[in-house]
Amino acid sequence: MAAIPANVYPRGTARTDDGAVTIGGVAVDELADTYGTPLFVYDERDFRSAARTCRRRSDRTDACTTHPRRSCRWRSPAGCSRRGSRWTCAPGGELAIALRAGFPAERIAMHGNNKDETELDFALESQIGHIVVDSMIEIERLDRLAGARGVVADVLIRVTPGVEAHTHEFISTAHEDQKFGFALAAVAGSGAGGTYRDSKAMQAVRAVFASTNLRLVGLHSHIGSQIFEIDGFELAAHRVLGLLAEVVAEFGLEKTRQIEVLDLGGGLGISYIPSEDPPAVADLASSLVDIVRRESERLGLPMPTIAVEPGRAIAGPAGVTLYRVGTIKDVALDGAATRRYVSVDGGMSDNIRTVLYDAEYDVRLANRVSDAEAVVCRVVGKHCESGDIVVRDCWLPADLTPGDMLVVGATGAYCYSMSSRYNMAPRAAVAVVAEGASRLMLRRETVEDFLSLEVDS
Repeated sequence: MAAIPANVYPRGTARTDDGAVTIGGVAVDELADTYGTPLFVYDERDFRSAARTCRRRSDRTDACTTHPRRSCRWRSPAGCSRRGSRWTCAPGGELAIALRAGFPAERIAMHGNNKDETELDFALESQIGHIVVDSMIEIERLDRLAGARGVVADVLIRVTPGVEAHTHEFISTAHEDQKFGFALAAVAGSGAGGTYRDSKAMQAVRAVFASTNLRLVGLHSHIGSQIFEIDGFELAAHRVLGLLAEVVAEFGLEKTRQIEVLDLGGGLGISYIPSEDPPAVADLASSLVDIVRRESERLGLPMPTIAVEPGRAIAGPAGVTLYRVGTIKDVALDGAATRRYVSVDGGMSDNIRTVLYDAEYDVRLANRVSDAEAVVCRVVGKHCESGDIVVRDCWLPADLTPGDMLVVGATGAYCYSMSSRYNMAPRAAVAVVAEGASRLMLRRETVEDFLSLEVDS
């Protein structure tokens, strides 16, 4: 229980001689005293190292990598190579954050299944690299808005390749029965044997080619999140390149030469618990390039530029969450068994993933080590929900007491961006550690922040 799993926690995490956990050379009790708890903590060195690894692999394999959704100031635009880092954002706020951070607009792509006119117009005004179109309505809408501005917008078409990813259904995004993209399956009534020529995806391609103010520069797919196996990406690449072959056959090589990007999306898995062993980014990148090259040669297509979206693989392991222990109680189960409920000062307001996705996490006693026996615990929050669970099942020392601190690993991706004010709990602060020093990135919300939104009547 005292060990710090190296594959789950930031590389700069260790214990001092007195047993306290340090992150980036800063003790957790110092962080808690300075910034309060719950507290998100990012190891800047770990984050930068993971980002550099992805960028190096993109340079060597012609695969451009997209940037995660937070901490964009840590990535110098000057450090982005021609085939280097890019940024993907869901509409609205994420685009505004990327632009405010100084990330080059031409390296930004906008996703989303329901981009409204204001968001699309903001993207056009900002002259971002490309927009990933997701519906016929959006194609028409974007064509009209681009025409009003007198510009031609570069777009990718999001394709739903019908790949069943081995992950939770809520983060599996490439099967047909969900909200994203254009299906590759043949449209009902299209004739015997239907092909990609008879699909919604091909209809979208035709609509873009028929538009006046849109230019098709690539195809996009995304099979899901927290993926460990290469087979899903291989099948997605096979099917999306099959669509591209149909596009070339229908429109001709010269007209389709502009379609240069094959974006295979993200979903690269990380270790949330010690037993998880995702493939190395370098191995995955090499495998993807081999797959796409082989499929392109088989179909007689030029080798496209491959894009992947590693987001979680960069940000996830670099972040942890610190909590302070409050109430502890033992609850009787069937038979003679008991479960110890350990309540902390946060919960589903700062990490909804456990109840939403059945996500698993690793948790450790952070302010000291203990020789006490281990007991089965459930770490829960302080909110008015039975599902308010941070770590469903774990082992913690029997002498855990109110005031102790817990650290939960691999919370650097999604947790803050999905956080809420449930029960009017202020959102947690975010601190950054590097080289033995810390600084505040985002301050903690206050009740005054809530009240400031009220409008006097």
